[in-house]
Amino acid sequence: MAWAKNILRVNLTKGTCTNEPLNMEWADKYLGQRGLATKYFVEEVDPKVDPLSPDNKLIMTTGPLTGTSASTAGRYSVVTKGALTGAIACSNSGGFFGNEMKNAGYDMIIFEGKAKTPVYLFIDDDDARLLDAGEIWGKSVWDTEDWIKEHHQDPMIRVASIGVSGEKGVLFACVVNDYHRAAGRSGVGTVMGSKNLKAVAIRGTKGVQVKDYKRFMEATAAAKKVLAENAVTGEGLPAYGTQVLMNVINETGALPTRNHQTVQFEGAHAISAEAMVEPRKSDGKPNLVRNGACFGCTIACGRISSIDRTHYTVAERPQYQIASGGLEYEAAWALGAATGVDDLDALTFANFICNEQGYDPISFGATVAAAMEMYETGVIDDKVTGGIELKFGNERALTELAELCGRGEGFGAEIGLGSRRLCEKYGHPELSMAVKSQEFPAYDSRGIQGMGLTYATSNRGACHLRSYTVASEVLGIPEKTDPHSTEGKAGLVKAFQDATAAFDSSGTCIFTSFAWTLEDVAPQVDAACEGEWTAEKLLEVGERVWNLERQFNNAAGFTAKDDNLPARLLKDAAKVGPAKGLTNQLDKMLPEYYELRGWTSDGVPTNETLNRLSL
Repeated sequence: MAWAKNILRVNLTKGTCTNEPLNMEWADKYLGQRGLATKYFVEEVDPKVDPLSPDNKLIMTTGPLTGTSASTAGRYSVVTKGALTGAIACSNSGGFFGNEMKNAGYDMIIFEGKAKTPVYLFIDDDDARLLDAGEIWGKSVWDTEDWIKEHHQDPMIRVASIGVSGEKGVLFACVVNDYHRAAGRSGVGTVMGSKNLKAVAIRGTKGVQVKDYKRFMEATAAAKKVLAENAVTGEGLPAYGTQVLMNVINETGALPTRNHQTVQFEGAHAISAEAMVEPRKSDGKPNLVRNGACFGCTIACGRISSIDRTHYTVAERPQYQIASGGLEYEAAWALGAATGVDDLDALTFANFICNEQGYDPISFGATVAAAMEMYETGVIDDKVTGGIELKFGNERALTELAELCGRGEGFGAEIGLGSRRLCEKYGHPELSMAVKSQEFPAYDSRGIQGMGLTYATSNRGACHLRSYTVASEVLGIPEKTDPHSTEGKAGLVKAFQDATAAFDSSGTCIFTSFAWTLEDVAPQVDAACEGEWTAEKLLEVGERVWNLERQFNNAAGFTAKDDNLPARLLKDAAKVGPAKGLTNQLDKMLPEYYELRGWTSDGVPTNETLNRLSL
């Protein structure tokens, strides 16, 4: 139960859609979503495959709790080999699409091959068909979703699609659903575009069954109570969203600023959660219109925002004088502190464009920041940028590049390469703040040591959502650790990584882990699913998933040398704030991490580890 026990396999080359039963032996070992889809992916795809080759596959996948009454049970993931990274990619999204997919009766959809011409997949419960996307190829995510709903005369259809950036090969393109929720990192939308797959549109009405309804309702009610009574999930996130972190991380001295040249941003308050609720001088209205929730979510951390109608970005463009997906912390940092821009409306507009054209604001903003440093140091000039004055703090340069990148035009097409390829092209690879070609999120690892190890070892490239040690090092969850110390951080990172993989495989949101432990998740999974599910079993699932991903990356050509950080973080000490004088001490943490993982000194899982995890 809970699983639909059904997979839809879509061969884009042949134009066929066929059902097949879910491998329940694998489900017992990998649970669902991230774990189970990764198992299918690594069994079917050559690790050496070119991410943009028809031989790469793309899997949309739900968890067993997706579509149930568990809090935050609207999640789905996109698993593939990432276009940006060449590593295993699993991008997680909320909204309502995952629920619709599960209610149509599918645990996952496996896309293989490449369509001869643009298509979209239309699913109405058991009816699955590939349809011509000629009329929507070249359209934005927003226009694509509107067209599909109108074309099928059903406003309840849920759509996941790519924008022009995914069609044009921007390497960090996303898959966007519900207008502004995204499977956002590693270039999963780029892979989708390479297959001539524009969108997936689903109408599902079947419902989801659980093993023990009474016990499941008791377990979910207890878990919702834990969320409601927690200061983060019951108060902070509903009121301020993830943006509550902007001033906190800045004061911690770990807010990467101007391409990680420093660790505090003087304009942080102007782009913070507090600023989003302050009335504007022009019209007395705040940037934040309301908060928003994904399917089944009792936290509602989403932001719905608007832009001052007199602002230069929208004054003569009524299509952007709307309320839509607003800034979350990572996007606000990447578009703001990373580039030195403190114009809240400019950041909101750039974020709108990222949503509209379907690309990752983290990689975009961080790549612009790297380009700005190259511009200010004379590595590139106006001839390269097409006349754009790429100085730190130039909000007009930021918003112009947002539009150019979304269309894959001009210097925006070069920004679409991501920072590693861009910086290498102009002879300065050291200015790319990335791991495995994926740009850092919003935490400087000189001020939060555990995040350095997190970034270096993340299987999908630099990522905060694989091991959010900020919870412990800054927020004191589940217990407070010293952000400036390396002691115990290897164990902390491993524990977060394994637990996160289990959360991601269940179909629930990782934000619940601010309040929940696996002791809260296990009763829900056990009441919903066949078999016996304990916190210990879930933790083992998480460890198995992590090692499976590592195996794939090793086979793809990644080695211990890729578990590294840019020299700037290892050699250039923070100049201000509580972390003044500190660099990241990765060399102290990494050997201990390998040992705790049961890997060799070269970062390869030992036979003993593989046997223990049945890999």
